Amino acid sequence: MWVSRGVRGLGIGRRLLAALEDEARARGVRVLHLETNRHLTEAIALYRSTGYVEVPAFNDQPGADHWFEKHLT
Repeated sequence: MWVSRGVRGLGIGRRLLAALEDEARARGVRVLHLETNRHLTEAIALYRSTGYVEVPAFNDQPGADHWFEKHLT
């Protein structure tokens, strides 16, 4: 997920993330996992503010420094 710098701060990332979570729920997914780079501080803040918690690395994705999960309800 990426939001262009020119439109950051408009809630687009938050709405995209919510839509992805809704789609996952509709498909029966109960836990989401994602990773991000330490330089993407806005993404890290978004994930934390929407209930994602940091977990140990679950893959060896190049450039990933933080791994998160969220249990969907």
